[in-house]
Amino acid sequence: MICCINPDCPNPLNLEGKKFCQTCSTRIVPLLRNRFRVIRVLSDEGGFGRTYLSEDIDKLNERCVIKQLAPKFQGSWAQKKAMELFQAEAKRLQELGEHPQIPTLLAYFEQDGCLYLVQQFIDGHNLLKELQLRKSYSYQEIKQILIDLLPTLKFIHDRGVIHRDIKPENIIRCQTDGRLNLIDFGSSKQLTAKVQNKIGTSIGSHGYSPIEQIRDGKAYPSSDLFGLGATVFHLLTGISPFALWMEYGYGWVTDWRQYLKSPISNELDWILDKLLKKEIQQRYQSVDEVIGDLTQKPVVQVPAANRYSTVKPPPTQTPSFPKHIVLRNLFLTGGVILLLGLGDVWYKQSRRLESSLSSSLNQPKINPDSREAILRHPSPISFGNFSNSETLNGFHNSVLSVAISPDGNTIASNSDRAIKVWNLATGEEIYTLIGHSNRVNVLAISPDGQKLVSGSEDKTVKVWNLNTGRKIRTLVGHSDSVHALAITPDGKTLVDGSDDNTIKVWNLDTGRKIHTLTGHSFWVRSVAISPDGKIIASGSFDNTIKLWYLATGEEIRTLIGHSQTVTSVAISPDGKMLASGSRDQTIKLWNLTNGQQLRTLSGHSKTVTSLVFSADGKTLASGSRDQTIKLWNLDTGKQIRTLVGHSQTVTSLALGLDGKTLVSGSEDNTIKIWRVSN
Repeated sequence: MICCINPDCPNPLNLEGKKFCQTCSTRIVPLLRNRFRVIRVLSDEGGFGRTYLSEDIDKLNERCVIKQLAPKFQGSWAQKKAMELFQAEAKRLQELGEHPQIPTLLAYFEQDGCLYLVQQFIDGHNLLKELQLRKSYSYQEIKQILIDLLPTLKFIHDRGVIHRDIKPENIIRCQTDGRLNLIDFGSSKQLTAKVQNKIGTSIGSHGYSPIEQIRDGKAYPSSDLFGLGATVFHLLTGISPFALWMEYGYGWVTDWRQYLKSPISNELDWILDKLLKKEIQQRYQSVDEVIGDLTQKPVVQVPAANRYSTVKPPPTQTPSFPKHIVLRNLFLTGGVILLLGLGDVWYKQSRRLESSLSSSLNQPKINPDSREAILRHPSPISFGNFSNSETLNGFHNSVLSVAISPDGNTIASNSDRAIKVWNLATGEEIYTLIGHSNRVNVLAISPDGQKLVSGSEDKTVKVWNLNTGRKIRTLVGHSDSVHALAITPDGKTLVDGSDDNTIKVWNLDTGRKIHTLTGHSFWVRSVAISPDGKIIASGSFDNTIKLWYLATGEEIRTLIGHSQTVTSVAISPDGKMLASGSRDQTIKLWNLTNGQQLRTLSGHSKTVTSLVFSADGKTLASGSRDQTIKLWNLDTGKQIRTLVGHSQTVTSLALGLDGKTLVSGSEDNTIKIWRVSN
């Protein structure tokens, strides 16, 4: 199908090859600017144009969004104002598109009397749609939304831009990596003296825009923060601020708590109340102020060697919020008094737990606090000599996960809802496994090569006989999709991570659930198990890494250092080092014994998606959204080599036990096999 670009056409979709629209008889434009093919209408701008979903034929038909300005009232004030805002939006996107959570401007041009703005397409749901699908958000999920969005707001405010239309519809969660993207800068204005001192045009959305913006046409950083507060209120309650504004004006913001379905934390109560102040003088004035209150946590002094781990403090050391909030929540939450009474006991147990980890992981003749002891390796020899020997094609969707059998003869990969198993030597497909009702996200093969395990968007884990392709069993227990898998070296225990924020531990032979680990406040997207089978490491969208005892399910410590989502974790073959990759484009190396950060590896220009250690533990391979694979010397922290060949994100890596074969999966719908060249 191809779309008619007449903004007044009531039925713009047409069959391919048509020269004139079947509905309005307007000439069909096959390609805008000989490059962009319009597919369908995304939204109508009420007489000023439309927004279209399109394809960029110069980028392998990559999807993009085209905004059209075609005002009917030529020469009018409305047309002039619309053109000013449209041009301003293009300029803003050009300036701000360097941020990974703001769409990139691809083109801006005039054609046939209309203006067109082309920008990056964010594949995902906006928060209003997400709310409609899921119905409610927990406190921790709301907190993570704030943590994810506030740095983006700070970025635009630091550049003198006010968005002026913060609301759930203008925040999209990207389907591939979960990050929140801020869209629609058509209402933004440059923060200049002219804007601050002159009454301007009222632009924004009633209910989400503050009084100074609607009444006076003035916009400040604090105005965007009001919109953020109204958005959080909408997600918490399911009630539209627009509906409340229509009935009560700004009166609803003074009594917003009456609409809560359940009590919220003192911290969120305090922050949300200050975001929603009607008078700008009483509201937060900057993003930094909100971040300060949001991250205000009591700190317990710990030895220097453990300064990268977090330990919960006694309940007597809490942030000071107004007494009426504390008392209100005490009455609303019956378990608080019991927790206060048990706090000192819990704290002492956690400190003993921390001490026991250090003693259990110490190795003979190695000082666990010694950075040099962990990093000292002979120089790598052959791991850097990889070259692409073969590419497996034929996929219709992104390859999100690859796994290699221990004997190095077989590759398993996802193919949307199916799993394909390949002969590594010949590159021929052996068979396809069908069973999941939704996309397969992750695969793992047991150390004995007998079992293949798959995690899926359908919230289940399936165990297969790798030799016969027969399904052995389905593990059910998660309330959201499964994105991470790891199997213990003895092949008896399976660990998975899910978007329900939990980790589950299973008996792989019987399918019995052993533990559910809770502690992460957002999606768990990566897990790893130490070579001795005693420690689990997990990475999360809450920007943290957690270490757990596999036998008991107890949390050992939390590693904090990444500024954004932790996308991948891996543990070295000797069990001494943990590597973590992040959306902050860095890789961090940690002492697994004491949690001390050893080194940061920088070189990727986008999110680090996957990590794998070489068999001798001397080298690390990393895949990234920048379409490359990098090899790192762990002794020096320097790049050995960059492997180039994929045309889209490298989603996963797997290494053969002999260390001579590296396999990579990608969003370019291919698998590449890299082999060591002599």
